[in-house]
Amino acid sequence: MGFISLKDWRARSAGLAQAAARAKAVLRPALDLGEADALSVNEIACADPGCPDVETVVLVMRAGEPTRALRFRGPLDHLDEIAARALAQEEIRLRAV
Repeated sequence: MGFISLKDWRARSAGLAQAAARAKAVLRPALDLGEADALSVNEIACADPGCPDVETVVLVMRAGEPTRALRFRGPLDHLDEIAARALAQEEIRLRAV
């Protein structure tokens, strides 16, 4: 494992925070979330076979409903309106179960 300077870590952390804010801004209307609902987005490394190197996990926490985990097969900063609509369709299917 290579050395990561504090400066580099802070820059990466700030970049991920900005990407998360942009993703939430796209996801919230696509998922039709209300004021009482919450959303979490996290970019994670995936070592499973057949999994991309990095994927984004979206947790949808609707008031009065169980939390649902959605997966976007790519980095956080690639999550766009098209991906948000696809994730919204997946969440609709999960809510129907």
